[in-house]
Amino acid sequence: MLRFDPFSDVDALARGLMTGSVTGTQRTPKFMPMDLYKVDDHYMLVADLPGADPGSIDVSVDNGTLTLSAQRSAPSDEGVQWLSSERFAGAYRRQLSLGDGIDTSRISADYDNGVLTLTIPLAERAKPRKITVEAKDRPQAIAAHHSD
Repeated sequence: MLRFDPFSDVDALARGLMTGSVTGTQRTPKFMPMDLYKVDDHYMLVADLPGADPGSIDVSVDNGTLTLSAQRSAPSDEGVQWLSSERFAGAYRRQLSLGDGIDTSRISADYDNGVLTLTIPLAERAKPRKITVEAKDRPQAIAAHHSD
């Protein structure tokens, strides 16, 4: 099971909004919007990373914490007279706490059209399973034989 503290996400977002600054024409990404849902025996995490440099995307698990990070490069300012600059550049980062029932060795990630998709499988021991109940035959009373 994945655990996360929505308050820490809100706190991190608020900190980013308060401390993020716009200097010159460069804007810094403030957060990484994502969806998280469960399908059968795995979770799916889908995160928006528009314009992220594919080689900068990093997904890691350390001590039960899943960390997603990426970088979006700023265009060169050389010889440019900016008329409008609304697209951001800089680092994305998001962290989630994983529960004990996750198979971290089998997490897979794909990046396509600005969307990072992680498949996070449940550990075998965490998967629901049906336990078969076997009925044993009751011991039958043995009739005593009397010899006359």
